[in-house]
Amino acid sequence: MNNHLSERIKGMSTSATLAMAAKARELRGQGKDIIGLSLGEPDFNIPDFIKDAAKQAIDDNYSSYSPVDGYVDLKEAISNKFKRDNALDYGINQIVVSTGAKQSLANVAMVMLNKGDEVILPAPYWVSYSDIVKLAEGIPIEVPTSIDTDFKMTPAQLEAAITPKTKMLWFSSPCNPSGSVYSREELKGLAEVLKRYPNIFVVSDEIYEHINFRGGHVSIAGIDEMYDRTITVNGVSKAFAMTGWRIGYIGAPEWIAKACTKFQGQNTSGANAIAQRATITALEAPVSKIQFMIDQFHKRRDLVLDLLEEIEGFKLNVPEGAFYVFPDISSFFGKTLNGITINNASDFALYLLEKANVATVTGEAFGNPNCIRISYAASEDELREAISRIKAVL
Repeated sequence: MNNHLSERIKGMSTSATLAMAAKARELRGQGKDIIGLSLGEPDFNIPDFIKDAAKQAIDDNYSSYSPVDGYVDLKEAISNKFKRDNALDYGINQIVVSTGAKQSLANVAMVMLNKGDEVILPAPYWVSYSDIVKLAEGIPIEVPTSIDTDFKMTPAQLEAAITPKTKMLWFSSPCNPSGSVYSREELKGLAEVLKRYPNIFVVSDEIYEHINFRGGHVSIAGIDEMYDRTITVNGVSKAFAMTGWRIGYIGAPEWIAKACTKFQGQNTSGANAIAQRATITALEAPVSKIQFMIDQFHKRRDLVLDLLEEIEGFKLNVPEGAFYVFPDISSFFGKTLNGITINNASDFALYLLEKANVATVTGEAFGNPNCIRISYAASEDELREAISRIKAVL
């Protein structure tokens, strides 16, 4: 029956993070004690003040279709959030609310890319970027980085990757999977290159902006001459622990926002009404209301780095944001552990799952074959136990 499927779906990869999570659930179902460090999902409960707003929305009968691009008062809250946190002036006609930031990214790809357009992806990049670009018939162009440069692309690398077919640059800061955060000076360096190529647009994925340990987030749309060619993507999944509520949004030039609304109108229409109402409350609250989660992630990062440093063969840097470490484990390639030969990062991740009962994700899924991604969105007890197990089987 596979012959009846479209070439589009047959050419699409399965999300490696979701596949590993499914495998972990399967093993748990068999009675195995699996510690999951594969998903990018905060382990905190949603703050009560946001839950209360959702309950109020139900009582207020927000049960009808919402506007395709989001409620006006939610877009006003998003506009105010952009001004407060990012010094960006996006009017409500420049904002589109979607069913998660992943849909926001897919909308942008579908309305911006033509067949054969190239999209530069500094690697490592979030696992879905490449397939979203391919689905829109674009061509992902990977720019490899390494742990020695904190997994950041340099202006020279960007310049070298640009061709007459280059249409866009996509990147995240703080980065999933590396946790790297671009400074203002580093973004200025990339912007200086892009100024010479006015037809290249930028997708800046800022979903982790608040989970930032360096003291201040910088948006590339705020760099001189970049505002009119940047699509800023954000949402409430990570900082507010609202992953299942599925609310993402963009701030963009109005003509791009209108195109995304047009596409979304034929695809899914408006996002969940109750979740939108709760998001207004989340975004209007001061960041101090979620600071306890950010502080805890910072503490966990330091704990995980300290524990992993005790394992010979792990090469580490210090990620400045998000809730991941992305160690280089290539020193294990070609070695045999407990009768199993480790040829690549995928072998290594499967080995940890089968022998240590710890779920991680291969770096190959993120465009870096020398690393694995470890999420520290788990309790300190789970992190200590997981790394103890990893150390024992290595």
